[in-house]
Amino acid sequence: MYVEVDGARLEVRRWPGAEAGAPLVLLHEGLGCVSTWRDFPAALAKRTQSTVVAYSRAGYGGSTVVTTPRDTAYMHHEAAVVLPELLERLGIERPILFGHSDGASIALIFAGRYPEEVAALVLEAPHVFVEDVTVASIARIGAAYAEDPRLRSSLERHHADADATFNGWNRIWLDPAFRTWSIENELDAIRAPALVIQGRDDEYGTFAQVDAIAAHLPSVEVASLERCGHAPHRDARETVLERVASFLSAARV
Repeated sequence: MYVEVDGARLEVRRWPGAEAGAPLVLLHEGLGCVSTWRDFPAALAKRTQSTVVAYSRAGYGGSTVVTTPRDTAYMHHEAAVVLPELLERLGIERPILFGHSDGASIALIFAGRYPEEVAALVLEAPHVFVEDVTVASIARIGAAYAEDPRLRSSLERHHADADATFNGWNRIWLDPAFRTWSIENELDAIRAPALVIQGRDDEYGTFAQVDAIAAHLPSVEVASLERCGHAPHRDARETVLERVASFLSAARV
């Protein structure tokens, strides 16, 4: 299905759960979309018995193509403008926000801006400030994308305009103006319990991100995963499903 939000046509998919309760809303990473979650949302709905909803942000997946450059506030705009309107259109109140990478940052910003509107947070490989390792890895994949047509081909399977999707993400993270980006000042207002999932082999971020979140939020559970990179729900799928289900059961949401 598609929903018109903030002047864009957003791709949305829902996986019904067996029980009533707070739905999980999935917020994808910087090169993700509805389809890059693959069959994880269905498995998550089954394991948690909760309804799961995923959407592709403007510029991603089957949503409206965006070719204009991003500014440094693009995640703040998504959290403060797009996501609230989308939730209203879908009739979703007090969701569990499950964010991956950029999506985790958006979840944190939303929870800080609207602390009463979030039941819980699940944060995979979150970013709350820019690290050298992140910039270096994004620069490497930018060079590889220009040289290896297989990378472009892999994105074309998921996005209406692979070049626009990749360049929009890559260029803003490498923009010198983005080097001072931080959302640490958004964290103190958050009241929702959070599960932070971080792979020990993540090439895009370190546990400094986890430490920053734990220093500000009132209730944080950390899942530190061995032999796991930047996408825990793919690299350690069963562990992630079990930890999320256990966390939500304990949080009673």
